[in-house]
Amino acid sequence: MDSRSQAPYKSRCFSQATTRDDGGRSREVDRNFSLGAVRDKRDLHHGGAREQAIKEEDEQEEGDGAPGGNGGEGDPDLAALSLEIDAFIAGHDGDAPVTITEATLEKFASAVELMVARSEGTEDKWAAEASGEPSPLLAAITRIAALASALGKSPEGGGKHTAALHRVTGVLHRAMAFLEDEFHALLGDARASKAGNEQVAHESDRCVLPLPPSDASAAVGKEAAPPYPPETVDRLRAMADAMIAAGYSTECTQMFLVARRNAFDAALQGLGYEKSNIDDVVKMTWEALEAEIVTWTKAFRHAINVALSTEHDLCTRVFSGRHAAVGRGIFADLARCVMLHMLSFTEAVAMTKRAAEKLFKVLDMYEAVRDASPVIEAFLSADEPTSDHNNSALAELKAEIASMRARLSEFAAAIFHELEGSIRADAGKQPVPGGAVHPLTRYVMNYLKYACEYNSTLEQVFREHRRHDGGGDSDDNPFSAQLMDVMELLHSNLEAKSRLYKDPSLSNIFLMNNGRYMLQKIRGSSEINAMLGEAWARKQSTNLRQYHKNYQRETWSRVLGLLRDDGVLTVKGHVQKPVLKERFKQFNAAMDEIHRTQGAWVVSDEQLQSELRVSIAAVVVPAYRSFLGRFSQHFSAGRQTEKYVKLSAEDVETIIDELFDGNATSMVRRRT
Repeated sequence: MDSRSQAPYKSRCFSQATTRDDGGRSREVDRNFSLGAVRDKRDLHHGGAREQAIKEEDEQEEGDGAPGGNGGEGDPDLAALSLEIDAFIAGHDGDAPVTITEATLEKFASAVELMVARSEGTEDKWAAEASGEPSPLLAAITRIAALASALGKSPEGGGKHTAALHRVTGVLHRAMAFLEDEFHALLGDARASKAGNEQVAHESDRCVLPLPPSDASAAVGKEAAPPYPPETVDRLRAMADAMIAAGYSTECTQMFLVARRNAFDAALQGLGYEKSNIDDVVKMTWEALEAEIVTWTKAFRHAINVALSTEHDLCTRVFSGRHAAVGRGIFADLARCVMLHMLSFTEAVAMTKRAAEKLFKVLDMYEAVRDASPVIEAFLSADEPTSDHNNSALAELKAEIASMRARLSEFAAAIFHELEGSIRADAGKQPVPGGAVHPLTRYVMNYLKYACEYNSTLEQVFREHRRHDGGGDSDDNPFSAQLMDVMELLHSNLEAKSRLYKDPSLSNIFLMNNGRYMLQKIRGSSEINAMLGEAWARKQSTNLRQYHKNYQRETWSRVLGLLRDDGVLTVKGHVQKPVLKERFKQFNAAMDEIHRTQGAWVVSDEQLQSELRVSIAAVVVPAYRSFLGRFSQHFSAGRQTEKYVKLSAEDVETIIDELFDGNATSMVRRRT
């Protein structure tokens, strides 16, 4: 945004300040010592005649070949007058007062007035001398300000110099109004602030990383493109010195403050950040608010880590030396006003409805606010010794940052507890088809995986939450304990869901599926694995083995029992053929039922699926092959064998390899 295309607006954070009209002209302001509006009535009455005299004198000097242009110290009349004025001021400040005539005062006031008039529209009027001295115009304005002060304090100020005092004061007011307009124009000069705009554009294309606490002090001196080139800063400093010396500190600081606030806001707008009120934020959909939080986080980090350092450096350079306290005050007010407004967004977010999906963006905001504290502390330390006002402004900001950190911490902890609530509330009465991984398991484990990427931040959050609840500090990680609670809650929920299945075998498949998914997620994330620890993983592995054993017992123990010679199949060495026929019939029916039902069951983890099939085949296939070898010859070849011995050992192995793939098919009659 071109700083000159829009006049600085007055912020409610600031006190009464000067403003400009839409045309950029000098304007009246509501204060006791207006720059352009206050003129001595006598001066106004005689102004027209005096200005005409000045014009004629100017024309006469030009006709005589007198130096024109800047009307600088090179003008012999002004140079001589300046010596007399300096002597008068020095004498007034010392013990040997020097008298001065009314005519000399009038000539000097007219000369300064003429110099100001001649300077309008010239480009180099503020350029310093080669010797480093201020420009002749600034020197003249500073001198007439000192003269006005001396006359005001002089015992003769209310006597013979009364008219001169009015005249000098009137010229000073006009000079200050002129200087104010020039100061304002220089602050808003788009060419002068081009470097600052380029810096904003650069920052918008990259992520500004937070400073670690140990490097917080570096924020004060963080490298950033200055908003103005060095020569502009030098001119701003010289003009500020002149205004403050003349007693116009309030006008100078308010103008600087408003201009820089506008520039700061424009920089944030360049990053996509737009101000929102609390009501608008609270009413936003989560999708819209999520995008706003991303933009806010980037803008806030830019403000803390780059923009404030830039403004601090500028204030230090423009208001230096004996006016350093003024610069510190401006920076403190600017930092407080801008950052408090940005922090109001976090307050609005914390007022929205708690929902588990908000956790990660809230943690991003928490980290940004947390990382701001040491930066502001560094500014406080860098500005010592400072006035009470400066200290209180930054201290207020520091306190507000601490308050918002606590607010976001409580909000984040409450959001995490919403996850526990959602697990408890998930008590559906319909089991997942095929014993597959439950959607709740997937959601919770993925949620925890991402949460553990913020493990150090969540540890801070829950440690602060514990202190807030009066739990005190301890060496254990409160987030790790919270994580354990969630895992136990999920485990209990899944145990309850497993009982929804009428078939105990399917219950164990369901527990295996979900337990294996949980274990794989934990082992696939170094963060969550470190938080839960190896002991938890071993316990989960033990549970999985038990579910596996339970499944095999429920499904295959009866099948294997059909293949055993338990004293009923053979009696005194003789095979009981009716019993043998029944055994084969029952085995064939059992395998058909298992293939039909468990073929529709789901084990999506390929490794677990393979482990189950291999473990079943390792027990069932050898037992069936042995059974066939002992008893199949007792059937007559042909139709009798085909009627009872329907499956070969290979057929049984094929059936087992088709289990758990989610396809409900009935076994095709196989022939040996």
